[in-house]
Amino acid sequence: MAAGGVGIVSARPARELNLLNRPDELPDPVIPNFEKATGITVKSTPFSQDDELIAGLRATGGEGFDLCQPTRDRALQFKELGVLGAFDVNKLPNSTNLVPSLFNGSTSVWSWDGGLRHLPHCWGTEAISWRSDRTVLEYRNLSFGTLWEDQYRGAVQGRPDALLLGIGLWMDRTGRLPSNRMLDAYKDEESMTAIYDVILKFAIDRRAWIRQFWGGADDAKTGFTENGCTIGKTWDGPALSLKKDGLPIGYMAPQEGAITWLDGWAIAKTAKNLEEAYEFLNYLMTPEVSAQIAEGSSYNPVVAGVHAHLSQQARKSFAEAYPEDALLRLWHRPPEPSWFAALRVRYAGRYRAALQEA
Repeated sequence: MAAGGVGIVSARPARELNLLNRPDELPDPVIPNFEKATGITVKSTPFSQDDELIAGLRATGGEGFDLCQPTRDRALQFKELGVLGAFDVNKLPNSTNLVPSLFNGSTSVWSWDGGLRHLPHCWGTEAISWRSDRTVLEYRNLSFGTLWEDQYRGAVQGRPDALLLGIGLWMDRTGRLPSNRMLDAYKDEESMTAIYDVILKFAIDRRAWIRQFWGGADDAKTGFTENGCTIGKTWDGPALSLKKDGLPIGYMAPQEGAITWLDGWAIAKTAKNLEEAYEFLNYLMTPEVSAQIAEGSSYNPVVAGVHAHLSQQARKSFAEAYPEDALLRLWHRPPEPSWFAALRVRYAGRYRAALQEA
């Protein structure tokens, strides 16, 4: 080229990452900080529950998304769905930061066809939350059955299928309906039907206790702040976030054990931005960022070494939510077969319909 001539500069293509994610599990400044540090634009498509996520991926075949956020217990359904790729663990050096027991929670049920298809992101529970300015509850006698006491008639919130599960755990602990802590319901359709028919009848008989069904974190919050709920069965994140903001909200595991879940990341077979996806995952698996996720969402971190980065308030809230032997009583959601999922949705629908007819 002649001196003084005009050179041609090839611009680097814009980098982006497309997420199908739970918005409350990526609180600010997690995404903005990543974008600033890397120049990668993150496009987020929110969803609230796994059934919604599965329906969206089934409709698109995963097209348009790089990473999505399934819960551990949905492994069997995602295996059948066939829209996920396997992680190249060699590109995930920060996976060594994961708490081994939680990493095993993913590898134990999300590994098939020679590849791992799930990485932990955060864990949490579904237990009892309440307005502490309206009622007083103590761990020694707190139960999923507490929701159905006369004093809470017309003031209870929860998700239909989760309320049914809680009733089953309570009935099992009190000897009303032996079910091996509800694990017998996962054996086969006949066993599940026999157990859930009893549970559903009780729930419908107590339909006057329900103030609202919630579908996502924001709904659960407004149940307490705007819709007149005194008590509910909710995720820990929404309740503890309200508590952190100074509202009179309590959250605690019951005697049956808090229902425990592990949310993680999966990569779509059709992912177009693989380099960006791995960069994002390694970023999330650092103690500093995992602590930001825990502080902002009020869910629990999956990375070792986070404790030093958490506020005193977060540590105090965790201790109050799981007092005494509560962590030993946790009820971990088992992998859910497709037939179970279909029946669970059907029972939840019947429960919902009974309230609409009332």
